[in-house]
Amino acid sequence: MYTFGPSAAVLNAAHTLTITVSDALLPVLGPASAAAAIVCLTLGVRLLLLPLSCLQIRGEKIRARLAPRLTALREQHGHNPERLLTETRKLYAGEGTSPLAGCLPALAQMPVFVVLYGLFTAPDIDGTANALLALPLAGVPLGSTLPQALTGGAAAPVLVFLALLALLAAVAWASRRWLTLPALAQQAPEGQRVPGMGVLTYLPYTTVLVAAVAPLAAGIYLVASTSWTVLERLVLRRIVRVD
Repeated sequence: MYTFGPSAAVLNAAHTLTITVSDALLPVLGPASAAAAIVCLTLGVRLLLLPLSCLQIRGEKIRARLAPRLTALREQHGHNPERLLTETRKLYAGEGTSPLAGCLPALAQMPVFVVLYGLFTAPDIDGTANALLALPLAGVPLGSTLPQALTGGAAAPVLVFLALLALLAAVAWASRRWLTLPALAQQAPEGQRVPGMGVLTYLPYTTVLVAAVAPLAAGIYLVASTSWTVLERLVLRRIVRVD
């Protein structure tokens, strides 16, 4: 996937930029410059994607506002799928939106996240070794993984990974507590629980599982990106208004 023309070009440009930022930060941060460069690149990209995030939050708020009326339509026309679809379309059209209003911005961001993740996991970029993965954090190469650290016999690399996983677990807890659970409560009919949704609320913790087997660079990216997501959504849910 990362050898495909456009994605390879973007990946190569992102790699060059990250190495350049790391070199610029080296006199100030020393061995931590590469990790700081990953954080800077991740947050910079998330900042550029902020308009799409605003659209996504707006779509979510509209869906939440329409939820009681959609429930009433399902109760009224549940026996007639065609009529239900027509009335649902009318309802969304009257609000100047569509059922996909909150989904399309999220989908538009996915290629960016795929390229970023590739930057921090791909062993080769443009036919040469990914120099970023050879740079260290606390003496641990950014291309190393927790399984490698566990079999290496040294305690320091394992402690670095455990600290990273602890950070990710804390962010996942915050995401579930302040984002996932309130969103689920908003969508569920009053006083009812949606079957099977309880397990899905633990999806934020999958980042911990990914970081447990992915290179250290990818784990740093996940910490930066998921932390931004939690803070961004908490802020945008307060400031984005729906007329």
